[in-house]
Amino acid sequence: MKQYYQILRELREDNDETQAQIAKLLNINQRVYSRYETGKNLMPILYLKPLCEHFGVSADFVLGIKQKK
Repeated sequence: MKQYYQILRELREDNDETQAQIAKLLNINQRVYSRYETGKNLMPILYLKPLCEHFGVSADFVLGIKQKK
């Protein structure tokens, strides 16, 4: 089972976006987002909704509960 941070990275890459672009969306520093995406830091839950809306997926998908977007 993939971890949420692996799924977020795949979503970002599939949409040809950079970590800097996603960090700007979340109003955080790119280095901070990088640490979330690599699993070095846990991502605060408050970022889940904007990321799901941006990528057009459910929270269940990002969390690995459902396989389909």
